[in-house]
Parts: sequence; C-alpha cells; structure tokens
Amino acid sequence: MSEPMDYASAGVDIDLEGSAVASLIGALSKSVRTPGTPGAPVDLPGGFGGLIEFGDNLLAMATDGVGSKLQIATSLEQWGGVGIDCMAMNVNDLLCVGAEPIAFVDYVAVPKPDPAIHAALGASLAEACRQARVTLAGGETASLPGIVTELDLSGTALGWLPKGEAITGERLVAGDVLIGLPSSGIHSNGYSLVRKIVEHAGLNYTDTAPFQTTHPNRDLVRWTEGDATLGEVVLNPTRIYCDPVVDLLNAARGPASFGIHDVHGICHITGGGLSNLLRLHPSLGWNIQTPLPVLPEFEWLQSVGGVETREMYRTFNMGMGMVLAVDSEHADAMLAWLNERMTGAAVVGHVEDEGHRVVHALDGVEFSHY
Repeated sequence: MSEPMDYASAGVDIDLEGSAVASLIGALSKSVRTPGTPGAPVDLPGGFGGLIEFGDNLLAMATDGVGSKLQIATSLEQWGGVGIDCMAMNVNDLLCVGAEPIAFVDYVAVPKPDPAIHAALGASLAEACRQARVTLAGGETASLPGIVTELDLSGTALGWLPKGEAITGERLVAGDVLIGLPSSGIHSNGYSLVRKIVEHAGLNYTDTAPFQTTHPNRDLVRWTEGDATLGEVVLNPTRIYCDPVVDLLNAARGPASFGIHDVHGICHITGGGLSNLLRLHPSLGWNIQTPLPVLPEFEWLQSVGGVETREMYRTFNMGMGMVLAVDSEHADAMLAWLNERMTGAAVVGHVEDEGHRVVHALDGVEFSHY
C-alpha cells in the first residue's frame, strides 16, 4: 500500500463537515420563542443535544441516522441491529446533557417499499425502544425513487430533565476524573473507511472474521453458526447507554452518596472520536492516561488499512463509547456503582488545565480541535 488509508480518502472529510455545519449554524436566525416561555432555547455551546424550556423542566432533542453501516446491512439482508443503531446515536447524545430519553420518531427512506425489510426494521426499532426505555411516538416512511437508491434510516429522540440540572460542562474543573464506558464495537461511525478497508483486504462480510471476536466488554449478536463472520462483527449494534447512565443520574438525585452536580460532563464518542471531548469546555484539556482495551476489529482495521494511530482515534471509538467527567471526591463511588451494572467501566484519565487539547497515553494521539 503506497499511502495509509484515512477517513477523508474514503470520502468523509471531518474538517470539511465541521466547516459546513458551522456555516449552517451561522446562517440560522434566532429563535422566535422568548426566554421564559415553552420552547425557548437554552444556550449549550458544543452540546450533543438541543435544550429548550418547558415550564419547570427542560426538553432535550437529538437527531441522527445510521449512515453507511446500512449499506453493509442491506448487502447481507440483516437489518436486525440497525434500529438499535439509530436509537443509540440519538438517545446517547441526550444523555450527554443529563436528559432521560422518553420518546422517539423514525424516518425511513427507500427507493421502493418492501414489506419484509419494513418488518425487520420494525422489530429492530421495537427492541431499541425496550433497551432505551422510550415510546415510539410515530414516524414516516418515504418512497423516493430517483432520490435515494437504497434504504436510509434516521430518527429524532426527545428527552427531559428538571430545570437547573442540565449537564453543560460549566462545572468542569481540573482534576475531575474521567470514567470510560466500553463500546460494543464500531457502533455507527467510520463505516466509509471500514468498507474501503474490507474491500482492500479482498474479503466478504460472510467470511469468518480474521481476528479474535470474543471480548469481555461486549456481547456479539449472531445470526450464523460456528465461527463469527466479519459481517456479524461490523454490524454488531451500537450500545445504548440509558442503562446505566439514566439510572446513575436518578440515583444521584436520591439516596446515593454522590449528587447530580457531581457529574460534570458526559461525552458520546462518535464521529470525531476523542476530539468530541473538546466540545464539553472551551479551555480545559483532557488527559487519557489508562485507555480502555482496544477491540480486536479496530486493531485489524488499522493493520490491514495501514491507518495511522491518530486517525484511528479520530475516526472510531476504539473500544470506549462514552466518557463521564465526575467530581474526584466521588469518582470511586460512581465507578463502583457503574461496575455493579455493566462490565468494563474504568477510570481512564482526568481533566487538566494545561491547554484546550486531548492527549493520550499513545504518542502522537493528540487533538486541539473538534
């Protein structure tokens, strides 16, 4: 291979996307809702979900889709996990502002309706609602021949939280402890690069995975017998973190030894990888000293694609799907609480005041902008 593969060469330029989103936001007008009225916006720079006023509470909203992971699912006719992916990409963002997801609506676009595919999507969305503990409150299916050439799935999630309890990052201080929550796999980002690497390797998704597929931090959804296939690994559904994060926030409002304001920041590690941490505060830095174990599929993708280490950590979650920044005094109690409910949560680093950047235990893995 003459040059290492990266996300941009696979067709997705993260920097260009960031500039385009900034242009979009800059062209938007201010809300017509006045402060103090239902629907008035709550300022949340860099937030993962939007907040609006609603009486004594706040409502939170997030919208996202599955992305090109759907192309692999369609090629294998395996749509059982994509509804979970769609749900996870939305509700996990709501958790980052301290909201409890309560409802979801989906949008399905197809070139031509197919009852079998829609039935599979419905079953997947039903399981997603169970895992996220939300109501599927509606949705839309659009047949768009000439506009879309294959299935696309996206959705919007609604959450709520008491006013005054939003997790905005304003309480972050140097010395806060970072707790990492393990991912279930690639989740739903970076699949343009995944597909390019698999094609370069000359493999089919029905082939036996050319790496170890078992890992203590995740369960693998199987649909074949014998050794796990490459397709089963790359299509493993995104982890939905409502359990245990919603329960952690509710416990912090009640009899737990820690309080709701001891959770200073929550970051969903999605597109942009570890650089997402920079969204939580305009000046503080993030030091990842003891990262969670890297899942085998990431090691294989990097090796076969010749992907640089920094690019891997900017494109993929690398085994850590969510990070909680918590008060150092209560970090041990919160970690113990989490480890009673999930496998693999661990302290991975701390917040520091030595510049607005993310630094990592691995040399060369450093980010100064999202």
